[in-house]
Amino acid sequence: MSLYLFALLIGVIAGLRAMTAPAAVAWGAHLGLIPLQGTPLAWLGGPITVGVFTLLAVLELVADQLPKTPSRKVPVQFGTRIASGAFCGAAIGMLGGAWIGGGVAGAIGAVIGTLGGADVRARLAKAFGKDLPAALIEDAVAIGGAILIVVAAK
Repeated sequence: MSLYLFALLIGVIAGLRAMTAPAAVAWGAHLGLIPLQGTPLAWLGGPITVGVFTLLAVLELVADQLPKTPSRKVPVQFGTRIASGAFCGAAIGMLGGAWIGGGVAGAIGAVIGTLGGADVRARLAKAFGKDLPAALIEDAVAIGGAILIVVAAK
């Protein structure tokens, strides 16, 4: 049962930041926290994969601050977050041989994270009178949450 919860939660992270979740899962696999050896996702822990996902996560954090970045709720952005959540949820589900259930939970979590994250960020931005503090708080929640989930999922 807890694997599904962790898969759902990593999906929520993907809803907040689409590339932070796979970067965290890749690091978890690389460090042995998410043992994917002998599975179809064993490549996820490789150094090149970790580097690529980490770079993409950093670029996303920067791009999110730009004024012309599209809403996370437009179809391409939303779909990317759902795919990222499903992928990361499946990776966590592999720990218990439940990759399909993990993928479904991750996708559901991504929908929750996308819609809930947009709502909370809008409220925070309104309270602060500008978006940057809200965006930085969301970044911190996504990164910190991803680390906690990967460490706890083992």
